[in-house]
Amino acid sequence: MYINLDQAKKHLNVDSDYTDDDNYIESLINSCEDAVEKHINIKFEDIEIDGGLPYALQHAILLLIENYYANRESVAFASANKIPNSYDYLLDLFKKY
Repeated sequence: MYINLDQAKKHLNVDSDYTDDDNYIESLINSCEDAVEKHINIKFEDIEIDGGLPYALQHAILLLIENYYANRESVAFASANKIPNSYDYLLDLFKKY
């Protein structure tokens, strides 16, 4: 895992003392790291910097984790607007076509 539980909980504004969702958040970390790696079509190990990912990729993973944590259903009943220069923008910096 390139994103650890503490980083994810901090990004999600989840208190470190609250542990009920820890397993769920860890599963989101794993799923989102897999999804981002497949999205950019580059193995993370090929773009590691000192054993970690570039900050833009780390942030993209955190954004995806946040999205899945906040939206646990596949249907939304409110209108959504895409935020410019966020997830897709960060991944496009690295995507291999």
